[in-house]
Amino acid sequence: MSAPADPAAAATTFPSPAISLPVGLDILRTYSGALVCLEILFGGLVWILVASSNVPVPLLQGWVMFVSVSMFVFSTVYLIVFLLGLADRINTDWNFLDLVYHFVALLFYFGAFVLEAAATAANGRSFTYTNVSVCVSFSSGNIVTFMDGRQYSINVAATIFAFVVTLCYGCSMFMGFKRWRMYR
Repeated sequence: MSAPADPAAAATTFPSPAISLPVGLDILRTYSGALVCLEILFGGLVWILVASSNVPVPLLQGWVMFVSVSMFVFSTVYLIVFLLGLADRINTDWNFLDLVYHFVALLFYFGAFVLEAAATAANGRSFTYTNVSVCVSFSSGNIVTFMDGRQYSINVAATIFAFVVTLCYGCSMFMGFKRWRMYR
């Protein structure tokens, strides 16, 4: 006859974390790892470009700065967790966490992309004065901005890179969804 199982011993054991991504440097050899690196790289570019334009529309571009800086930091921490192998030590469903993180980041970056595009598009008409090029928009909407040609060009580049980062987060979310469905 066997002895009954000790209930205290069962409470101290944990299931292994649900993770389908490799840890260590092997994460960089996957599409997901490459996309996270692109998210960090292009998100940093959005951050730098918006900051270098002197934020001519602070109400709209404040959100863009918040999203680009916070997602840059969170994606860097996310990549470091996998690079250092901490994902194996933290007991959580990493596939679900990956899906939720990239979904929230996609929503935030889509909003940031739309707001950056709106701030840039508000300068649709430009007027050239003697020795100075000034972009001024007098639209029927609520946004009136004053940007010189340099600021306008920087904001166009920031809009393009914000769109690229939004696509990267969308692809990461789609791949995370496929992993979550496969391993749940």
